Amino acid sequence: MPSVSRRELLLGSAGAVSAFAAGGLAAKGFAATDSAEHILRLSNQDHSILPGTLTRDMMSFLPDAPPPVLRMRQGQKVAIDVINDLDEPTVVHWHGLRIPNRMDGVPYLTQYPIETGQSFRYEFTPPDAGTFWYHPHCNTLEQIARGLTGIMVVEEPEDIGFDQDLPLNIRDFRLGGDGQFIAFSKPRNAARGGTLGTVSTVNWQKEPVYELQAGSLVRLRLAVTDLTRVGTYELEGGEARVIAIDSHPLPKPLPAKDLVLSPGQRADIALKVPDQDGETVKLFLRRANGDRLLATFSAAGQSVRRDLKELKPLPPNPVPEPDLANAEVIDFVFGWSPEGDAPQASICGSLGYTFWSINRVAWPGDKPGPFDPLATMKLGKSYVLRLRNESPNAHPIHLHGVSFKLLRSNKRTLPPLVTDTALLLKDETMEVALVADNPGDWAFHCHVIEHQKTGLAGFLRIET
Repeated sequence: MPSVSRRELLLGSAGAVSAFAAGGLAAKGFAATDSAEHILRLSNQDHSILPGTLTRDMMSFLPDAPPPVLRMRQGQKVAIDVINDLDEPTVVHWHGLRIPNRMDGVPYLTQYPIETGQSFRYEFTPPDAGTFWYHPHCNTLEQIARGLTGIMVVEEPEDIGFDQDLPLNIRDFRLGGDGQFIAFSKPRNAARGGTLGTVSTVNWQKEPVYELQAGSLVRLRLAVTDLTRVGTYELEGGEARVIAIDSHPLPKPLPAKDLVLSPGQRADIALKVPDQDGETVKLFLRRANGDRLLATFSAAGQSVRRDLKELKPLPPNPVPEPDLANAEVIDFVFGWSPEGDAPQASICGSLGYTFWSINRVAWPGDKPGPFDPLATMKLGKSYVLRLRNESPNAHPIHLHGVSFKLLRSNKRTLPPLVTDTALLLKDETMEVALVADNPGDWAFHCHVIEHQKTGLAGFLRIET
């Protein structure tokens, strides 16, 4: 283990200090063993995204391309060995999981970066069922842009009644016509809505076709692992209902249309596959300049004639209900950065610009610190977070380690959803509520990665 200076220990993070003290960082040369349920080896590879071309220098969590779907069960402990064969440091964050702080995968805040040739074992017990995803939190823009996003499925203890479960990793790549990467970010775009990708994919494929048993019930798990795109998604054809958003069941299923998802968000959809062989259902990204077909689901074989009414309701996850009558209100303002701020160099990468801030303070980068939290909350206490967007751009605000409940907005009626990522619209003020039930320092940031990497990030502390 590398030596730890007093400055590095004084991260202002009880969670990080405890992780270091417990020897959470594996030493160089650590050998992953068969006792881990999953082994992820990060490395470069070439892969075909556009027909007839081979995209060079992609990144994946081997042994698979695209990154594998990690399946685990609610309430059961899991071990994941991450081996870094890249030529740069990395960490892995488990987006949406309410797990111990030392396993959250944020450089310096919860662990040291995993250097080239090093390994780290993540161990946790997922308390919630649903659809989650995983990605790096070091050199985040480039590593995600090159492919490092994967889906996690935490299965309910009891079978809900689906015939098939199909995760859909939805994301863009920035490729030129020759199938090679082009610039991942443009400063002008980073200071606005972000730099969009050029090729839309599902599971690293352009417009894939999936054959499904005619008349069957399929659970489609949509995970938007994109760097930037806020999109409206819709299933056309068949009978489909949205049953969960961001891993948590909806109070009542909704039609699978006009579904707005921002980077980091997920949606579970119950699909009744058409009964007629060859009949199709199509997943579209609705756009003002023309809809984009993402995937096609084709009915195959003789119908098994299932009915959506046969499915059991998804059980609620054990997220504590906030005590709104006694909740403390904390204000956050998201906007452009004050003049004069400059990013700090970091082994986890910097875009070289500072455009954004939270409460007029720009995150200086993934450094050892020490840094002050944006707010300190007491373990077990209820809070209302008042989120105000003073910019003309949307921001999907993600909080690590804790789930929160949508309360109200000055611009729209919010459903009573539990989530970990809330889309904050232009000039919107939104209130969300939570119970501070997970101790540690928790990253709090916009999931448009260019915004995060140019200042719109920080952390909240939950202390005993």
